[in-house]
Amino acid sequence: MDDLTDEERELAAMVREFADTVVAPRSYEADRTHTLPMGVVAQMGELGLFGLPFPEEYGGQGGDYMALGLAIEALGRVDQSIAITLEAGVSLGAMPVFRFGTEEQKQEFLPDLLAGRALAGFGLTEPEAGSDAGATRTTAHLDGGEWVVDGTKQFITNSGTSITRFVTVTAVTGTTDGRKEISTIIVPNGTPGFTVEPAYDKVGWNASDTHPLTFAGARVPEANLLGTRGSGFRNFLSILDEGRIAIAALATGAAEGCLEAAVDYARSRTVFGSALSTRQNAQFTLARMRARVHTARLAWHHAARLRDAGKPFAEQAAIAKLVSGEAAMDNARDATQIFGGNGFMNEFPVARHYRDSKILEIGEGTTEVQLLVIARALGLNG
Repeated sequence: MDDLTDEERELAAMVREFADTVVAPRSYEADRTHTLPMGVVAQMGELGLFGLPFPEEYGGQGGDYMALGLAIEALGRVDQSIAITLEAGVSLGAMPVFRFGTEEQKQEFLPDLLAGRALAGFGLTEPEAGSDAGATRTTAHLDGGEWVVDGTKQFITNSGTSITRFVTVTAVTGTTDGRKEISTIIVPNGTPGFTVEPAYDKVGWNASDTHPLTFAGARVPEANLLGTRGSGFRNFLSILDEGRIAIAALATGAAEGCLEAAVDYARSRTVFGSALSTRQNAQFTLARMRARVHTARLAWHHAARLRDAGKPFAEQAAIAKLVSGEAAMDNARDATQIFGGNGFMNEFPVARHYRDSKILEIGEGTTEVQLLVIARALGLNG
């Protein structure tokens, strides 16, 4: 991490210590019981992690996306569910309000979101609209000064916790020249007609809060429109570009967590009279894992620096997510192999990383979407 400032190093070290002493000891039980430890979330709020990339006037820390990425990476080493709770809480919960909200919306929602006293979700994905977000079927129409929302959303993070305050949903609010007009609308939890369905039984990220959502005539004030009408899809894409940097940081942390665990295990594990770490095949595996971590970290650092400097970064964010997601999945597989039978036991962190890491090649833009973004940056539009 030679490119970090002293302040950034201090932040990374602080969150790493928090991850090792507070998060890690609770990770196995939280994963086993599919329970998000709200006490840990509260402590993250007290540390200021949810407010890292926001200005102080709204209760933030005055930092940037580099700072957020460092915190997420440190958490991702030991618990991806906790890391994604922070990532989604910032990138998908608070950031849309900060970027596109009115001053009244910012004053109402941001202080609690940035302090970790509240969480919010972003309802984009639907059964027929994943990577093809333009296929959105959820609708919203105005009636008597209120938006009436109907439809379904799926895979929505932080949507059903005890402190979830609202979900921002994309909805078709009309048509323009035959094209769907997609807007974003804030729907508070507890709104009649808005149902948070039972949580998913997932392969991984078991301690992360994830639900399908149903809207049946859910009515909210017209003032709950977030951003200008018809700008919802465009605004979401800009949010997604930033989110890919944060996901890349999470994936880098996961890849490093697998490497650290595998190195420690290889040194302590004796096979045929000598430490596994003395075997060349194990050394080569660990060396490749180290190279993946290094490459992934360089990629997301580069994207974050570009973003924070106000320069174009969409292609670099896609590259970072592509490289780091594959690094996390590959390192999880290799670490599990190093651990042998123990790698198949959920009590070991590498087993959780093995289950958790696959979603890093899917969520917030699949690997194929990243390749498409990169190809278009090359001018290959077909």
